[in-house]
Amino acid sequence: MEDTVLALALTAFVVGALVSLATSWLLVTRLERVGERFGLSEALLGVMAALAADAPEITSSIAAMTQHQRTIGAGVVIGSNVFNLAALLGLGAVVSGFIAFHRRVVLLGGVVGLWVALWCILASTGLISVLVCLVFASVVLVGYIIVLGLHRDILERLPLPRRFTSWLSLAIDEEEGELEESIRPSRGRPFDAIVAAGALVVVILSSIAMERGATSLGQHFRISVAIVGGVVLAAVTSLPNAVAAVYLTTKGRGAAALSTALTSNNLNVVAGLLIPGALVGLAPPSFAGNFTAASYLVLTALVLVLAFAYRGLNRRSGWVVICGYVAFVIWLVAAT
Repeated sequence: MEDTVLALALTAFVVGALVSLATSWLLVTRLERVGERFGLSEALLGVMAALAADAPEITSSIAAMTQHQRTIGAGVVIGSNVFNLAALLGLGAVVSGFIAFHRRVVLLGGVVGLWVALWCILASTGLISVLVCLVFASVVLVGYIIVLGLHRDILERLPLPRRFTSWLSLAIDEEEGELEESIRPSRGRPFDAIVAAGALVVVILSSIAMERGATSLGQHFRISVAIVGGVVLAAVTSLPNAVAAVYLTTKGRGAAALSTALTSNNLNVVAGLLIPGALVGLAPPSFAGNFTAASYLVLTALVLVLAFAYRGLNRRSGWVVICGYVAFVIWLVAAT
């Protein structure tokens, strides 16, 4: 009987992971086509693609939280953010040799990324209520997304200093210049919207199966829930973003890779952690949870400092980021 339960859990995890990851790609491509039909900018198409690619980790997190596995839920989201930085940017730099970034793009995306990471750690440690953290993180993230979608003439008419709006326009133009070459979907049809809706349902169901299978396996082998969520599920659910980012870096699309990593992490925190956390609550503060959130903030800052200082990430910087992730995993495993 026990062997049967174990086999079912393993099957649910493996099949759920494969179906979720494969279907998330279908969801991304169809949503991009729908966005193209509505005339969204390249930057907004990038946000939409990141959100669709984040569906496995966001769904897994929500499924875990609603099943009272709040430590796993938080671990999936925050752990995947740490993994994203190492796999999307660190590995990308190692594979390509050098990822060039515009400093304006680093500053624009970096400020938003650090802001969201700060409120993530404040929520995880319980220093500030989840609802307050959600409001402050969302205001900046939503404002950032709105700015990305504004036409330049509207942006320049905003009641802000002229020098700032000009700088902002240049930063967005530099980001979209690379996204335009990496995200070029065909014009969507109504059928694409139907396929996207169906793909979303499949991603949700398969992600739930994957999360429950991983939880059962962790319980059977007595693996800490912090490891199950923050390392295993976090890495598996982030693979689509990792593959896409490495592809972009090998094609010289540095800003697109940076935008993918930071936007994915921002959406993970708001949609996968703070919103469900505000509704059902987060796990009580713990060393594993605090350490994971702190690692996310520190590694984000490290990536941004290196990227700004060298106008990109070279192979050595990439190894530094990867080693930072490895150190995080080793410390988390040793502590739990």
